[in-house]
Amino acid sequence: MADPQRHILIVDDDDQIRRMLRRCFEDEGYRVSEATAQAGVDAALATGVDLMTLDLNLDGTDGLSIARAVRQNWDLPIIMITGKGDMIDRIVGLEIGADDYIAKPFHLREVLARVRSVLRRTAPQAAPAAAASAVARRLDNSIQFDGFTLDLDRRSLLGPDGDIRLTSGEFDLLALFARHPHRVLSRDRIMDLLKGHDWAPNDRSIDNQIARLRKLIETDAREPRLLKTVRGAGYSFTPLDLEA
Repeated sequence: MADPQRHILIVDDDDQIRRMLRRCFEDEGYRVSEATAQAGVDAALATGVDLMTLDLNLDGTDGLSIARAVRQNWDLPIIMITGKGDMIDRIVGLEIGADDYIAKPFHLREVLARVRSVLRRTAPQAAPAAAASAVARRLDNSIQFDGFTLDLDRRSLLGPDGDIRLTSGEFDLLALFARHPHRVLSRDRIMDLLKGHDWAPNDRSIDNQIARLRKLIETDAREPRLLKTVRGAGYSFTPLDLEA
């Protein structure tokens, strides 16, 4: 059973889907709130929410606008729900910083697995001393570079100052680069290597994800040292100290 203190907000204008998701989450011990528009979202967030599922196609309300508003004011994981053909919404959602996607129609078991995964990745971290000792230890199935530890099992990134939160798309892209260090990867090659992942990249989404990663791992994102642009060719991951 889940920690009963974890609070999930369901944002959907379909009564049947909200009831179905509520029953699924409450059966697992989660606390659940519902909303159909921005006002309901704001009221629920004021009580403390650990994760939000957000239908992008709300009747009379732009789900992406809700996501932007939440991102501006709250550090909250968002799982976006969209139709299979809504590629533009998926791309824009990735740029906003969605933590995961679920395409309709979905299975409740898949929804629950994704919620658990995102909650694990975004759970409060251990005390600083414990985090520091975790860096010192050799972690299984991890990649260490320049003071960072990329844990491939937990899908987390630990930096010199503690945990760094990544969306699913950002993690997948950084893991790809870390597995191919000091090699120039074109956008086409990156898209090819990312096939089979939950998010569907294109040139624009890759460029935006790299820009976000640079802000998280570079000392100066304007003069990147780890994720370099190779003019006319693509990108290269160039850590000074890499251990895998």
